[in-house]
Amino acid sequence: MTPDLIRRMSSPVPRYTSYPTAASFTPAVGAAQFAESLKRLPASAAISLYIHIPFCSQLCWYCGCNTKVVRSREAIAKYLDALKSEMAIVAAMQPVRRDVSHIHWGGGSPNTLSAAEILELGDALRRHFTLSPSTEFAVEIDPRWFSEDQALAFAKAGVNRASIGVQDFEPAVQKAINRQQSFELTARAVNLFRAAGVQSINIDLVYGLPHQSRGSVERTIEQTISLDPDRVALFGYAHLPSRIKHQVLIDERALPNEVERFAQSQRARRLLRSAGYVAIGIDHFAKPSDSLARVGIKRNFQGYTTDSAEALVGLGASAISQLPDGYFQNAVFRPDYERHIAAGELATARGVLLTDEDRMRAFVIEKLMCEFSLSEPELRERFGEDAERVLLEAEDLLESDRDRLLEKTPDGFKLTPRGVPFARSIAACFDSYLGETEAKFSVGV
Repeated sequence: MTPDLIRRMSSPVPRYTSYPTAASFTPAVGAAQFAESLKRLPASAAISLYIHIPFCSQLCWYCGCNTKVVRSREAIAKYLDALKSEMAIVAAMQPVRRDVSHIHWGGGSPNTLSAAEILELGDALRRHFTLSPSTEFAVEIDPRWFSEDQALAFAKAGVNRASIGVQDFEPAVQKAINRQQSFELTARAVNLFRAAGVQSINIDLVYGLPHQSRGSVERTIEQTISLDPDRVALFGYAHLPSRIKHQVLIDERALPNEVERFAQSQRARRLLRSAGYVAIGIDHFAKPSDSLARVGIKRNFQGYTTDSAEALVGLGASAISQLPDGYFQNAVFRPDYERHIAAGELATARGVLLTDEDRMRAFVIEKLMCEFSLSEPELRERFGEDAERVLLEAEDLLESDRDRLLEKTPDGFKLTPRGVPFARSIAACFDSYLGETEAKFSVGV
């Protein structure tokens, strides 16, 4: 793996948590199309839910999420009222009461909610949707502002998986991203969840941060392993200050270059696999006993998932819904979102309706991102003659590969071990929208 190859494959590309990506969403697709798409869901279809909490207690300078520091409990209460009303609006559009297979509370930091507010939101979910003991219910939290009362409230609300943000344990790195968080504080959050009965723990890490080195990543991985998490997510930092304004607070001179970023990710990968974790896709790791390592995976806006629901409904400001007809995103600006919901209407601000071509390319990209391979017979079976266009592109890609990133298989092709770290860049070869947008993406490694 040469520095030249790493640099060439580091060109900015999407993370492909959707296809088409959010860069292709348009305001021409709005609430009317979302409503029709919701109504067309089969009566037998289960759904999954994403609920966005756009609040934090402190701004982390690396963060690209839609979130704001909030001190006003009134602002949080108003937002919760809007969330509950949106649940009612969406539920009323369904021909039946929907079963929910997965729930994810993200942010921001959902633990900016008080224990009482957590229970209030959990009760609202059960008023409008059907949860079962098999429903996976995950929440993201910031350990710096996490209490025993909140842990107990999350458990009572039905949470059975917690994602705990760490990023890096090195003090110099934490200072550079404005997120001081000790190992002891993180371990306390893990223990509070486990004592409350939430036994499935995820740890979220980031490489490519300012002042990070292979040594600091190694120390962070060793400390993370000592917490015995069920899953670890290892994301590459996306430095996009032209789009994410507060990232200008990060000293670009302290950022590792592409080769060092790549070395950090590969060292972390080796350490996690040596500790017995199974590598899932490009950036997730799971214990062999965890469902992520045992069943087929998909890719959505939360990354890799076992969720097989036909529809993902996003609730809250900026939340994105993924339905068979397309993608639909709520208004990003919280007051705009609240205004629409207060008027008794959906808050959809933009989206994209899928064409048959989109569905085929989405299938190809998801296969490459999840399984690192593509089967010609499977593609033909699903998409008929239309598949030939993509298969010709795949043939051209194989013929032009001089870096041994791909290899032919009896029924298609797959990524080689050299190619796996560059799955995003290889998947981008099948993205017909990529040259049509001016959107900024993160580097490919």
